[in-house]
Amino acid sequence: MSRKRYYTYRSLHREREYGGYWYSGLWLVLRPILVGICVAAIVVGLISTAWRGIYDRYAAPVDGSDDTPVAFAIASGASLTRVSRDLEEAGLIQSASVFKYYCDFAGLGQKIQAGNYQLSRTMSMTEIADRLTMGDGVPMVRNITYIPGWTVEEFAAYLVEVGVLDDSAEFLALCRTGEAFNDYTYVADVRESGKASRRKYVLEGYLAADTYEVYTDVTPAEIIRKLLSQTDNIYTVADAERAAELGMSMDEVFTLASLIEKEAKTGDFRKVSAVFHNRLKKNMRLDSDVTVHYVTGVRKMALTDADLAVDSPYNTYRVTGLPAGPICSPSREAIQAALYPDETYISEGYLYFCAKDPESGELVFSRTLEEHERAVEAYRESWIDWDEERGIQ
Repeated sequence: MSRKRYYTYRSLHREREYGGYWYSGLWLVLRPILVGICVAAIVVGLISTAWRGIYDRYAAPVDGSDDTPVAFAIASGASLTRVSRDLEEAGLIQSASVFKYYCDFAGLGQKIQAGNYQLSRTMSMTEIADRLTMGDGVPMVRNITYIPGWTVEEFAAYLVEVGVLDDSAEFLALCRTGEAFNDYTYVADVRESGKASRRKYVLEGYLAADTYEVYTDVTPAEIIRKLLSQTDNIYTVADAERAAELGMSMDEVFTLASLIEKEAKTGDFRKVSAVFHNRLKKNMRLDSDVTVHYVTGVRKMALTDADLAVDSPYNTYRVTGLPAGPICSPSREAIQAALYPDETYISEGYLYFCAKDPESGELVFSRTLEEHERAVEAYRESWIDWDEERGIQ
């Protein structure tokens, strides 16, 4: 064998021994990669199939063809478990447990907001969860405001006007007797004292003037309880102790405060209180126009003899001392004025006041009847004009 043929034979033998032709080495590199890709594709396919089965069974829309709106309400304070169960019972999700686990895992459990929502069975579980955390449902609460100086009838009319109540009959009936609220000590005291039969509304004056948040489906009794509870808050132990020093009951304080609220602006509350305290000490009639207004339902600046003679336990031109009960809900400031009258006006013996300007509410105070009569003569024409401009007879 020639040397050239020998080397050629050895080279061919070496190529076969170490993998054959040149691409054999490349195959050795690519083969595990291709095998890995195939295995991964199979695994992904299996996972995808499994996920699709899980999704269809637990997370997919209950009915992809039924887009009918479904009203769904979440009450304030409702737990995630309760919301999940209600959704399943409403036919909006396929599994309450899966919905709860999903919300917990996604950190949505504490973000679901109370409200009235419009959902549908075409929505997936995740879409419903997102909707309930967006707070785009109709709020289940609203604010109502009782303005100081309002009567229970005015507040009842307001509740109907703003749509909180359909009508005022039940609300007024509850306020008239107060029977359902005997668990409030001051209500029980009024009812047991024998005063209730003389009053237009047992609860007049005790519905604390303030702004409140209530549920949209609140009942008349629930509204009343919320306001009575606030009265417990605004009439403190210190107030009760001060009333005892004055020899007054809580009911007397609220009755006097209601007169003060209606007679004056805040700046004159303590002066008016001093006049009333001075008259009470002298056993004089209070001669308060606003008590007549409460009976007639008309705010009239120039009262006639017929107005002054109206037969009512509220008419302080006929009864001595305080009227049968409060004539409105007093503010905290009026209550404080009833408890702490102006000491200067007390000591100087002021016994009278009248309106100087019906528009501004400015008052003129007098010590003697002669001074008072001169003031009345000076301003009576303006009162008559004010009434005539408003068509008040």
